[in-house]
Amino acid sequence: MARLAALLLLPVLIESVFSISFFLPVNSRKCLREEIHKDVLVTGEYEIGEQPNTKTNLKITDSSSHTLYSKEDATKGKFAFTTEDYDMFEVCFESKSPMGTGRVPDQLINLDMKHGVEAKNYEEIAKVEKLKPLEVELRRLEDLSESIVNDFAYMKKREEEMRDTNESTNTRVLYFSIFSMCCLIGLATWQVFYLRRFFKAKKLIE
Repeated sequence: MARLAALLLLPVLIESVFSISFFLPVNSRKCLREEIHKDVLVTGEYEIGEQPNTKTNLKITDSSSHTLYSKEDATKGKFAFTTEDYDMFEVCFESKSPMGTGRVPDQLINLDMKHGVEAKNYEEIAKVEKLKPLEVELRRLEDLSESIVNDFAYMKKREEEMRDTNESTNTRVLYFSIFSMCCLIGLATWQVFYLRRFFKAKKLIE
């Protein structure tokens, strides 16, 4: 049972940690995006390889272009913010150098982001609230359980929204099909009467 619980919790823990390393060419811009739920603590630590005559800026924004963190000529540091709504967040690194491309080696960038339970510093919480190791572990499990419940609640909400959208689309398609059939029947009836009148005018039929 304990192994099963650990397997169920493993995907949540993996999704809460985002660590990546990449090379940033001079005079270029690279952005990383991630969707995060509402009221979630996000922390991060970055380290940028130093290059002479090169300035690298870091900027974190949401989908509305609101700046959550910004650092010019960044080299190494940390950041933290709490999300106000479920949104897509963008972490951008931009390199600038007067030397031009091809003359300056690419910069190595290390980025480590955590959110949710993994972003909380339980050692500091234990010091402030004077908690015992067992109490700290219980607090961690409580926060993790709450995070899982919130994730399932969000998934249920999304499923309900998708179901409502699907039902609404099916209803519209049904009405459109009925309208199209009525139009076709009306057009066919008009053609029959029009041809009948035309043939009578030409005295081809009585």
